[in-house]
Amino acid sequence: MKKLYSLLLILALALFLAACGSSDDADNSTNDSEETENTESGSGDSEGTVPDTIVMGFVPSQDSDTIAETVEPLAERLSEELGVEVQGNVMTNYNALVEAMGSNQVHIGFIPAFGYVLANEQYDVEVILKSIRHGSGTYKAQYIVRADSGIESLADLEGKTWAYGDQGSTSGYLFPASQLMEEFGYNTAAELESDFFGGTLQTGGHDNSAIAVLEGDADVATTFDDVRTTLEEEYPTIMDDLVVLDYTDEIPNDTISVTKELDDELVQKIKDAFLSFNEDEEMIKIMNDVYNWDAIDEASDEEYQVVKDTYQKFKDNIEL
Repeated sequence: MKKLYSLLLILALALFLAACGSSDDADNSTNDSEETENTESGSGDSEGTVPDTIVMGFVPSQDSDTIAETVEPLAERLSEELGVEVQGNVMTNYNALVEAMGSNQVHIGFIPAFGYVLANEQYDVEVILKSIRHGSGTYKAQYIVRADSGIESLADLEGKTWAYGDQGSTSGYLFPASQLMEEFGYNTAAELESDFFGGTLQTGGHDNSAIAVLEGDADVATTFDDVRTTLEEEYPTIMDDLVVLDYTDEIPNDTISVTKELDDELVQKIKDAFLSFNEDEEMIKIMNDVYNWDAIDEASDEEYQVVKDTYQKFKDNIEL
C-alpha cells in the first residue's frame, strides 16, 4: 500500500512539474514573439523606425504653393531611390517645422541653422547635410533698404520699420537681432523692436520682406544674401531700387536634418540619395528653384556651434 501511495505521489509531482514547464515555455515563446515583433517594427532600442511614408518638411522662402509644386518631382525621385513613399509638406514657418519633427510627423526637415539648433536642443534632431551656395557652406544675412531712402548706416535705422520673415529665421532675424542688440546696447530683442525700431513687420518669407521695402511698407528688410536675385523676373529693376546697407557675420548654410527615430540604414540611404543629386542637373535645379542651393554636402553638428552660441546668448530674449 505504501509503495502504491509513493508511486501515485511521484506521478502527481511529475505531472505538476510538466505543467509548469509547459507554462514557462509558452511564456517564453510569447516573450520571444513579442521581442521579434518589436524589433521588426523598429521599436526596439537598437533600431529606428522605417515609416510607411517619409514626410519632408519645408518652410516658405517664397510662395507656399510654388514650393509645394516644385518639390513634387523631388519627392517622387526620393521614393524611387529609397523604396518608400516620400511626400513633401510645406509648413507655415520654422517653428511649425521644428514641432512637427519633434512629434515625428515630419521625418526630413529642410531647416536653416537656427531652426536646426532649436530642433537639436529640444528633440535631438540630427543634421546630415547642408546646402552649398556659390561654392560656400556659409553665407551672410543682409540689410536692404530703398536706394532713395536716405538710410546710409545701421544707426539710421532707428525709428524705422523693420521687416523680417519670422523669429525662427537665422538670417531673417536671429543674426541681425544679435548684431543690432550688441551694437546699440539693447539687452533683449523685445527692447530692440520696441525702443530702437519704430515698428516691425513679420512677413513670413524673405522675398515678402524685400517686397515690403520695395513697396514702402517697411524701411529695412533682413534677408539671406541675395534675395533680390530671386525677384528680378517679377521686379526687373529691383537690383537698382533696393540696395544692401550692411551684412552680418558668416552663418552656416541651411540643413537637411532628420528625426532621431529614423533607422540608421535609412538615414544613410537618405544621405546617399541627396548626395547623388549633385550629379543630376534636374534635381539640383529643383533645389536651386526652392532654396537657391547649388550643391549638397555632408554636415556635422559642430559646424553649427556658432549659431548655438548666439542662441544661448539671446535665448531668453527672443520670443519663439
